[in-house]
Amino acid sequence: MRLQLAAWPEVENYLKTSSSIIIPIGSTEQHGPNGLIGTDAICPTAIAYELEEKIEVLIGPTLAVGMAQHHLGFPGSIAFRPSTLLAVVRDVVESLTGQGFTHIYFLNGHGGNVATVTAAFSEIWSISSFAGSEAPPPCLRLRNWYLGPRVNRLSDELYGDAEGSHATPSEVSLSWYAYPEAVKDVALSPELAPKGAIRDAADYRRQFPDGRIGSNPGLASIEHGRRILEAAVGDTLEDFNLFIQTNTER
Repeated sequence: MRLQLAAWPEVENYLKTSSSIIIPIGSTEQHGPNGLIGTDAICPTAIAYELEEKIEVLIGPTLAVGMAQHHLGFPGSIAFRPSTLLAVVRDVVESLTGQGFTHIYFLNGHGGNVATVTAAFSEIWSISSFAGSEAPPPCLRLRNWYLGPRVNRLSDELYGDAEGSHATPSEVSLSWYAYPEAVKDVALSPELAPKGAIRDAADYRRQFPDGRIGSNPGLASIEHGRRILEAAVGDTLEDFNLFIQTNTER
């Protein structure tokens, strides 16, 4: 069930049998000349919607803006400051836990979110610690879909070293599978982008003028996206099932 398409009585009934929810989280940032700006939000959303077909779970709204200041040199990119994203995650969690949700699973599509979301979890848990509360804290998990073992094996098989670290053919393929009408046919030069460290927006644009880092998304395809989605769903389903078994007695 998708939260955005449900009425509140349906959510109230859902909470009688389950207190878990999946929140896709990503970013709105450039993904090279042929990658969609919404890639990092599109991918975890597609995976979450596929999970909805397999298990009874509530899918929350996608948090589509993330910590992506280093992409702001490219038109169309939108970013939160770390402090803003931390506050957003905290408000989302506190909204849900106040209604009875105990297990909140953030399915992430953007590496730049990891440090801030993890810090938000620590901030949330610290509130209970400093208050001396003995009530069970919320169970929170950040899962990076692109690091699952099935996804990694398939990416190695399909792309090898051409996967790179940003605007990867894996994520581009998955976003194309979700939105085949948005596929971009663009020549890439060089085919394999250079590698390097990420700093501020101006430095990023100087080092990686077309936005890619170490990748060749020219290898991406809709068919690859179908296979990557299947692998990601397998990884995520396995991880989510383990997560909801954590601290279930309250």
